[in-house]
Amino acid sequence: MPFIDWINKNQAKETTHNIPVHLLQQEACYGEASGEHTDNLIIQGDNLLALKALMPVYAGRIKCIFIDPPYNTMSAFEHYDDRLEHSQWLSMMYPRLVMLRELLSEDGSIWVTLDDNEAHYCKVLMDEVFGRNNYISSVIWRKNYSPKSTARHFSVDHDNVLVYAKSADRWVPNPMPRSEKQNKAYKNLDDDPRGRWKPGDLSARNFYGAGTYPITCPSGRVIDGPPNGMYWRVSKEKLKELDDDDRIWWGKDGNNVPAIKRFLSEVKQGVVPQTFWSYEEVGHTQEAKKEVVALFGRDNFMTPKPERLLQRCLHVATQPGDIVLDSFLGSGTTAAVAHKMGRRYIGIEMGEHAKTHCVPRLQKVIDGEQGGISESVEWQGGGGFRFCTLGQTAFDEEGRINPEVRFNTLASFIWHFETATPAAEVFDKPMLGVHDGTAYYLLFNGILGDRRPSGGNVLTRAILQMLKDEYSHDGPKVVYGETTRLGDASLAAENVTFQQIPYDIKVR
Repeated sequence: MPFIDWINKNQAKETTHNIPVHLLQQEACYGEASGEHTDNLIIQGDNLLALKALMPVYAGRIKCIFIDPPYNTMSAFEHYDDRLEHSQWLSMMYPRLVMLRELLSEDGSIWVTLDDNEAHYCKVLMDEVFGRNNYISSVIWRKNYSPKSTARHFSVDHDNVLVYAKSADRWVPNPMPRSEKQNKAYKNLDDDPRGRWKPGDLSARNFYGAGTYPITCPSGRVIDGPPNGMYWRVSKEKLKELDDDDRIWWGKDGNNVPAIKRFLSEVKQGVVPQTFWSYEEVGHTQEAKKEVVALFGRDNFMTPKPERLLQRCLHVATQPGDIVLDSFLGSGTTAAVAHKMGRRYIGIEMGEHAKTHCVPRLQKVIDGEQGGISESVEWQGGGGFRFCTLGQTAFDEEGRINPEVRFNTLASFIWHFETATPAAEVFDKPMLGVHDGTAYYLLFNGILGDRRPSGGNVLTRAILQMLKDEYSHDGPKVVYGETTRLGDASLAAENVTFQQIPYDIKVR
């Protein structure tokens, strides 16, 4: 398989191994951010660092990734530097694609929108990262509803959407619903109680064993056989059986060549997704800009995507409850559409517009705003999300827990990892809580009053007895600490699983 090469590619590959681990710092909750909405996150920060921070909890759990990265068009955007030199663009994308692949579930897919400036290079790059055998297709989205008369050579009316699976053998797209245009061919010319139907040819060029016997129409007309070189699809006996069941159409006067009635109710209601998407189906750039203006009263984004485009992607790639990730969130379209469609979501944005655009947009979604796809999905509001920033790095250069990391931050991280639920309150004691019958404890940062083994971060018999006395729990217990003085047999007898920090955090 060919590979793409560029200046500093080795450094880009090395970057994937040297990304520091940051802990996510929850800043605020909006709406009802618990239960089925627990995983709804908006993260402000560098998306490479944020992807690394997500890895311990979300590796292998993301069903669909949609990203709209900078197009590298050599034009300046307000919120993005879209003028990266070509090799810099590839160096920027490579480690992010590697991280995104690790976050995908085995039956998940990634969708990348680009124009022709980088789409073909990105295709080869993604062949390398995801495997060429996991390439699904390139969707062509016609984004303009009229040609650009000022174009120098061609009016570029489309964008590319590259689609890859984590494993093409395991990824199954959802069928598209039949359109009214497709259904218009079905009528009910004889008021059949089974509903609308369309006639199907009973003759075939290939021989299926049915022969070329003569047929007598209800009008008395005798048809000697199908046209020359063709055969009836069904036997004489099968034809009578179908006619007795009123499944043969002889024409209004009973004089036509017989046709089989194919009922709409018996036709497969889903159709295979196609690779050309018109603006009539999924919206266009002007529609997207109008959506942004309606939400914010201004248009700060050069290339927002219409909600209908995201709706199509998420319809094909996900089911309600699946987790969707967008690490180039922009104005928040992916998160807004996922929220309205009942998907869980994680959106990452670096600039201040994570606060000025993404958060307010999702607040409006929670309140039931009726723009975009709201009417088509009967959106009435509800749900919630959490807003997070990147906290301190979890480990120093020597692999030890960063001394700047506070007890509550590490406790929140561990609680979320172990329970997949957000922190409901500030953690200020060694017992973090009980989830599904298991109690979780953290010995860190002198939470017990001092740092001596007998009174702080090391699990000794005395410390365990104190935890049992003050934070009694009869079921299994998980204790995080620097080390333990209890052997495996003693821990098993006490129904305790010990996790050593930082090692049992770093490996995740």
